[in-house]
Amino acid sequence: MASSKREKELARQRAERQAARRAAAAQRKKQRQAIIASVVAVLLIAGAAIAAAVSVGGGDDGTDVAAQPSASAPASAAPTGSAAPSAAASPAAAGDPGCEYPRTDTPATREVELPPTEGVETEQVFLVTIATNRGDIVFEMDSAKAPCTANNLRSLAHFQYFDDTPCHRLTTEGISVLQCGSPDGSGNGGPGYSFKDENLEGATYERGTVAMANSGPATNGSQFFLVYEDSALPPNYTPFGTIVSGLEVLEEIAAAGSDESNGVGDGKPNTPVQITTLRAKPKAA
Repeated sequence: MASSKREKELARQRAERQAARRAAAAQRKKQRQAIIASVVAVLLIAGAAIAAAVSVGGGDDGTDVAAQPSASAPASAAPTGSAAPSAAASPAAAGDPGCEYPRTDTPATREVELPPTEGVETEQVFLVTIATNRGDIVFEMDSAKAPCTANNLRSLAHFQYFDDTPCHRLTTEGISVLQCGSPDGSGNGGPGYSFKDENLEGATYERGTVAMANSGPATNGSQFFLVYEDSALPPNYTPFGTIVSGLEVLEEIAAAGSDESNGVGDGKPNTPVQITTLRAKPKAA
């Protein structure tokens, strides 16, 4: 009899231990599920925040202050005004910056000679005056920071490439720029050649910055943009100038808005902007 009672007691204890283990396992399962649910919720919230940040920052290629060269148009007028960069000049003291201007598959909107690749200026600061139907905009262009870009702009200015051309794009949402340099006003115009990016390390686009528009790495041509308010852009666009006068002209153009033909806050300026001349000259010491 004692043996039977002992066996029953042991069986009862085993059953209690098993029940306790099952209860503990169930509790641990609930805790794991609660933790997993919390993690998922955090991830969902973080994902939503990231999605919102991407949306606010602007999708479509980050900024799309770019343009691809296309479509041909009448040749530019005979050179005058700005002095052309001299291919015969002696190499600058800072050395050869290695400028190259390969032809693109897309023909030039306005035919111009290629910029020189020898004796490229690497020290001089230039004053560039953009005369428009809305007023003059003047910026300083430092050859030391972007020699190939400065060399290109001086060459295009010499051949009157920008004369009587529109500034075809104004953005007022996300980024604040006026884009120019497409002679036909399509946003696809270019000189029929391209060149490398410069001065990108740590590049920022504060109010007054002048930078090259592009459609990807090393696709610079003739299009550029003028920043009238600080703009959060990735360092993908060669900054080559700083506006020293005429920001009020840009502000007046921006205040009138765009036709939003490219989307909200992005399109042709409601106030048409026409470049009458663009000239570059060395800044006096």
